[in-house]
Amino acid sequence: MNTKYIDLISQTFYFPQDEFTLDGQFLKFHDIDLKALVETYGAPLKFTYLPQITNNIKRAKHWFSNAIDKHGYQGTYNYSYCTKSSHFKHILNEALKNDIHIETSSAFDIDIVENLKQEGKITDNTFVLCNGFKRAQYITNIARLMNEGHKNCIPIIDNYEEIDLLSEEIKGTFKVGIRIASEEEPKFEFYTSRLGIGYKNIVPFYKNQIQNNDKVTLKMLHFFINTGIRDNAYYWNELLKCLKVYISLKKICPTLDSLNIGGGFPIKNSLAFDFDYEYMVDEIINQIQIACNDAGVDVPHIFTEFGSFTVGESGGAIYEVLYQKQQNDREKWNMINSSFITTLPDTWAINKRFIMLPINRWNDTYERVLLGGLTCDSDDYYNSEQHMNAIYLPKYSKEKPLYIGFFNTGAYQETIGGFGGLQHCLIPSPKHVLIDKDANGNITTKLFSEQQKSEDLLNILGYHSTSNKQELK
Repeated sequence: MNTKYIDLISQTFYFPQDEFTLDGQFLKFHDIDLKALVETYGAPLKFTYLPQITNNIKRAKHWFSNAIDKHGYQGTYNYSYCTKSSHFKHILNEALKNDIHIETSSAFDIDIVENLKQEGKITDNTFVLCNGFKRAQYITNIARLMNEGHKNCIPIIDNYEEIDLLSEEIKGTFKVGIRIASEEEPKFEFYTSRLGIGYKNIVPFYKNQIQNNDKVTLKMLHFFINTGIRDNAYYWNELLKCLKVYISLKKICPTLDSLNIGGGFPIKNSLAFDFDYEYMVDEIINQIQIACNDAGVDVPHIFTEFGSFTVGESGGAIYEVLYQKQQNDREKWNMINSSFITTLPDTWAINKRFIMLPINRWNDTYERVLLGGLTCDSDDYYNSEQHMNAIYLPKYSKEKPLYIGFFNTGAYQETIGGFGGLQHCLIPSPKHVLIDKDANGNITTKLFSEQQKSEDLLNILGYHSTSNKQELK
């Protein structure tokens, strides 16, 4: 009878896979020796495998290049990274090696752009697409960037007041895009996205505020739906509605030449993950070309804004199982030495799934378990109720430590969890390790941040504050 963990995985999935292989009974991820990583840095730890960022950017560029060549498409493709997925400098540095553009969403993003420009990572030819609802500081920062000569900064208009606000601070002419307020899936509790301007209102908005405005040029139409790019009737229907708006605008606005189809490419969240990226790209290009040809208008240049797809599959987290609690005759709780709420907040906030596999003991027998975090919160768990599949792991043994890894966690977790700040129940943030390859293709590691210490948290809380006290008058 096959009762080893390796047997369970081999019988359930195609294994090994491109990024997951075994070295004896130890798991490797992109040829990274995870056993050695734990031995060097301990657990819990987080890591970022930087080369995967470049790998995914190149994959997407390849798919679009093939589709454009196949269909004789006359527009260009422009890959943009939406920084909100991860603002860290090491992430941007890696992504910008690949001749890409940037999408921002708030005022401080522009400060990051200016920092990257000073270091030569971004040039005036880099498109900076400014999305989001624009408060005063965001408007000011966009204007500063454009006034300093960055003409490829394109504010994406989100509401009716932004044209006037931008015009007050930007010297000279400037280009803009308009975001479509897409309609949400029927299961949503609201009908239309809060972001952007409604389908029926975009042409009147252009006529009222842009068409006869000598200072403003419409360059781009922006389309994005919350559920991302999926091969379903909802996505294709929304895309066709977007194309109708583009065609209507193009017929009265010759300067409109770009369509931003947003982002939302899914990332691998299971060993059974199956998504035909190449087909989706090919069909998107095909649908855009058919609609434009039928209407007798030029096809647009294509922009995408990939965040999770860019950075998500570069990240991982490793924990140690500290203890097993048998709470009743059916439920065994494996307690990890960290917290899901603080280190992987998407697992409880939006019930997101990640690939979870043991690092060691693949030749041991397995059991069904629940995974619990260290906080006092009842939601600090990861199990089959929140997720589609039951969790099976090598049997707990006090004498044989078990390490488990969560993979493809690189997008959003640090910013949602509050990197470097307070964590629920004051559970410290774990170490974070950057993994790269040298010129010879050898794996290298570097400690990016230490695990939080009590002094770090006490300083934030004001117990060890050394800041100057100012008497209220």
